[in-house]
Amino acid sequence: MILTEPRAFSQNGELPPPKHGNVYVIAHRGAHIGIPENSLAAYEAAIEMGCDFVEIDTRTTKDNEIVSVHNASVDAYVPGKSGKVRDMTLAELKSLDIGKRFSQEWENTRIPAFKEILELCQGKIGIYLDLKDADVGQLISAIRKFDMEQKIVWYVPANRHKELMDIKQLCPKCMIMPDPGSEHNIVKVISAYHPKVIATDMGQLTGNFIKISHNAQVMVFTDDDEDDPAKWESEWKKIIDWGTDGIQTDQPELLIEYLKSHN
Repeated sequence: MILTEPRAFSQNGELPPPKHGNVYVIAHRGAHIGIPENSLAAYEAAIEMGCDFVEIDTRTTKDNEIVSVHNASVDAYVPGKSGKVRDMTLAELKSLDIGKRFSQEWENTRIPAFKEILELCQGKIGIYLDLKDADVGQLISAIRKFDMEQKIVWYVPANRHKELMDIKQLCPKCMIMPDPGSEHNIVKVISAYHPKVIATDMGQLTGNFIKISHNAQVMVFTDDDEDDPAKWESEWKKIIDWGTDGIQTDQPELLIEYLKSHN
């Protein structure tokens, strides 16, 4: 049995409670093991396995459309192709097959537009929105059309002050999730932005990080960081024992199994 500190919120009136015990499961770039990352197929897989959130990476195309691509360029996704997302139109990006390098099964998989992701996820799963290179106002406009203001957490480093304030001012219902960096910055960041959740990673996460945040009634979502399969469970145990509220992982299916077996 895993013993944890009480969560900052069991149900905060905006986000639904976690599906698997007390910890939100966040599928990093979707459930992308064996599936092209940041694709609708990876997001659909995360929905089917019961994740709480899918993580998306928002970037802007040459013709001012928003897509989900982690890297600034397409070089790693399509053999023999290169170019920055910002320098390509949506049609040019849609012409790229990001699944062919995986297998015939995923041939013709395309880069998804933000609106396609909202349409897929609406009413099914939350979104962990990583604000890479996209206009806040344009994102909010699309999110409002799908009535998803309170179903999305916005990952933004705390040093991007203008964008954090723009989100708060343009969309008071939206949930910003600043990353304070060191735990020494937590109180300052919470005082400045009054978030309900903050983000971090295993380079910064400690039991004291969680304690400071929970004392301020703020949840903590963290990235796991272990590449060795033999050490996944020990890392998850440490994260959960500290009382962390959500885990972003490349192994969402295994994390769900772990949570079920230790609930």
